[in-house]
Amino acid sequence: MANPIRLPRWSPYVVGAGIGILSWATFYFMNKALGTSTSFVGASGALLCTVACDHVEQNAYMVKTLGAKGGGFKPVFDWQMALVLMMAIGAFISAWFGRTFRVERVPTLWQSRFGPSVAKRYAAAFVGGVILIFGARMADGCTSGHGISGGLQLAVSSWTFFAAMFATGIITAFALYGRGSKEVTDVQ
Repeated sequence: MANPIRLPRWSPYVVGAGIGILSWATFYFMNKALGTSTSFVGASGALLCTVACDHVEQNAYMVKTLGAKGGGFKPVFDWQMALVLMMAIGAFISAWFGRTFRVERVPTLWQSRFGPSVAKRYAAAFVGGVILIFGARMADGCTSGHGISGGLQLAVSSWTFFAAMFATGIITAFALYGRGSKEVTDVQ
């Protein structure tokens, strides 16, 4: 039997069960739902506070999101920020042990549609990330907050978010890449 740590892909059922157990643990021990997008608000608030703390303290959104009981602000490095950092570290470790780690500046599928420009790829990734985090904050939650935690609680808003996310993801993929790429041969 193969070492499960060395597998290039894990069973989605095993990973899903692990995420469910992690979600139970965060609800039980911290009385919080899993989520990651608030970490970026905290980081941007802390960064902005280095030059204009008065602005942050008077911004209703920042106070609502970052405010702590009894005044002041939550620390930037909390359990949620640790979750975000550990997801990146865990992804690296998984790719390393699964022997799938590689540096890829321009994926094959992107290159077949938009060319080999690294600058264009990075600019598109940056703009996509800005749109993603804006949408997540506008929805008051991200895919982990709504899709996992809200979905586990059977929240109608989370299931609506999840359906809209998949629908717009499919539409965007077709708009960017078309119905199929005949030039790509080694997409995994």
